Amino acid sequence: MPRELRFLVIAEGQFGPLTSKTANSCIRYTPERVVAVIDSRRAGRTAQDVLGFGGDIPVVSSVAEGLERKPTALLIGVAPQGGKLPDEWRAMILAAIDAGLDVWSGLHTFIGADPEFAARAEKKKIEIHDLRRPPLDLPVAMGRVRKIDSTIVLTVGTDCNIGKMTSALQIRDGLKARDRKVRFAGTGQTGILIEGWGIGVDAVIADFIAGAAEKLVLDASHGAEIVLVEGQGSIIHPGYSGVTLGLIHGSLPHAMVMCAQPSRSHINNNPWIEIPPLPEMIRMHEMLVQHLRPAPVIAVSLNTYDLSVRAARAAIAKTRRQTGLPTTDPVRFDSEPVVEAIDTFHRKRTRALARRADAASTPARKRVAAKRT
Repeated sequence: MPRELRFLVIAEGQFGPLTSKTANSCIRYTPERVVAVIDSRRAGRTAQDVLGFGGDIPVVSSVAEGLERKPTALLIGVAPQGGKLPDEWRAMILAAIDAGLDVWSGLHTFIGADPEFAARAEKKKIEIHDLRRPPLDLPVAMGRVRKIDSTIVLTVGTDCNIGKMTSALQIRDGLKARDRKVRFAGTGQTGILIEGWGIGVDAVIADFIAGAAEKLVLDASHGAEIVLVEGQGSIIHPGYSGVTLGLIHGSLPHAMVMCAQPSRSHINNNPWIEIPPLPEMIRMHEMLVQHLRPAPVIAVSLNTYDLSVRAARAAIAKTRRQTGLPTTDPVRFDSEPVVEAIDTFHRKRTRALARRADAASTPARKRVAAKRT
C-alpha cells in the first residue's frame, strides 16, 4: 500500500457513528491519511464534532472543496448493506478521477469493473483499488492452521457492525505495548485498508470462505506469537451467518473474544430476531467449534458509545457478573482486561506446548543414551 496516501473521503449524507464505518475507522486509526470528509449535510463541522474523535479533520460540501486540501486519492467511506454504490455518487467519483485522484473502494460493486469509471481512469492514468476483490487462487480449508505455533484469537459478535474489527485493533495495540509479536488479519474492506493487507471474505465464493480464513492465518503467523483475526457478521444473522461460520472453521481459533453492544437487543437489520443473552451466545460459539478445535470465549468487549459513562461502567460490571469473564470497552476505557486475558491464555498455551514437546522428546533422548552405553 502506498505510504503517501492523502484521502478525500466520500460519505455524502451518511457521515455518522453508525453509518460510515470505513470512514470512521480510517479516521480513528490512520488520521494522518485523511484530509477531509465529503458530506454536504454536515459541511462546516469537524470529524470530532460528528464522531467524537478525529480532531479537526474538516467536513466539506463537495469534491471541489475537498480538492483544496490537496488529496491524492478518493476513499469510499461507507459500507452499506449489500455494498452497492449509491447512484448519486457517480458524478462525485468521476469528478475526483478527472482531478487525478486514485479511487479506493470497499464496496461489493467493483468500481474498476464499471465501464465508465474504468475508461475515465485509463484516460487520466489513475488507479482504482477495489479492496473487496478476492484473490483467484484460494484453497478449500483443510485445517492447515493446526500445524502453526501461533496463538489464534478470533473476535466474534452478537451482530454486525458491533466492534469486532475495532476490538481486535485495540487489543493488537495493547499486546504490542507488552512487546508481543502480534499480527492483525483483516477480513473486511476496512481492516484491509487500515492494515494494508487481507482478504474481504464476504466477497469470496462460499466454498472458499474458510480457505480464505485459513490462508490469512497462515500468512499472518510468520514471525507472530499471536494472530488476531477480524470477525465478521453473527452466527444468528440470517444474511451473514455463512461468512461468520466460514471464518470460525477456517481460522480454527484457540480462543475467542465476544463483542456486544449492551443497548442492542435485536439484530439491527432484522428487528424480528432477538439477541440471546451473552452466556447463551458464548455457549453457541464454543459448541460450533468444539469438534474441530476447542476454543473458549476468554473475554468480552463491549461497545458502549451510546451510553453515559455511568451506564457504560454498569453494563461492564453486569456483563462481568453474567459471564464470569474479563470485560471492558477497549475504545472508551481500557483494553487491558481483554489484553491480559489473551496474554495469560497465550502464556499457558505456550508452556503446555513446551511440556508436550519435552515429553515427546524424552523417549528419543533415552534411546540415544542407551546406544551410547
